[in-house]
Amino acid sequence: MGKIKVNGETQEAVFPLLLGDLLKQNQILQPEMVSVQINGEFVLRERFDSAAVSEGDEVDILYFMGGGR
Repeated sequence: MGKIKVNGETQEAVFPLLLGDLLKQNQILQPEMVSVQINGEFVLRERFDSAAVSEGDEVDILYFMGGGR
């Protein structure tokens, strides 16, 4: 067990950990509606289920927002 940061907040995590599993743990029900960075690097959506998250990583989950005129 170790720690990672998700959107700036520390979380406990069990490793090995795949990004897709982390998204599920954080209740991201529509992963196709988010972009994700691990340590500042964007992860391609098709790699969500294979990209590894390691102890000490910083993960940013960015939500798409609609709106405007």
